[in-house]
Amino acid sequence: MLRQIICASLFSLSSCAIGRQEINSPIDATIVATLKPGTTTAKEVVERLGAPTDIVQLGRRVAYRYDASVTKSAGLVLILFNMFGQDTRTDRVFVFFDEKDVLTHYGATFAVHRTQYALPWQNVHDASDNAERDAKRPGVNGQ
Repeated sequence: MLRQIICASLFSLSSCAIGRQEINSPIDATIVATLKPGTTTAKEVVERLGAPTDIVQLGRRVAYRYDASVTKSAGLVLILFNMFGQDTRTDRVFVFFDEKDVLTHYGATFAVHRTQYALPWQNVHDASDNAERDAKRPGVNGQ
């Protein structure tokens, strides 16, 4: 009887935990697709995407960095054994301008929509799962 009470007590002290952290709003890929090298100005980029996270001076040229991230955490808490998994994904856009503040080129990665709650043994990088999530986000991968 005492053994059953101890086991029941141990199981009643276990728990699960989840958490989510967002830094900035996800970047709208459809807006990024409207940026045209040789035509779009720095002023227009700021009007469309808002204030950049960072401005990098490159001699007489400049680059703006935009980013957003989402972190999802999941955990299992037992008395003597605890485990947590964490998945962080980022949207990141760099836009580069010439000396006249005209866009020369840009690079973008969109991944915040792929963030998942998972424990350490789960695979959060499954290609088919990512493709399914990409299909649901406008402007990503030619959508």
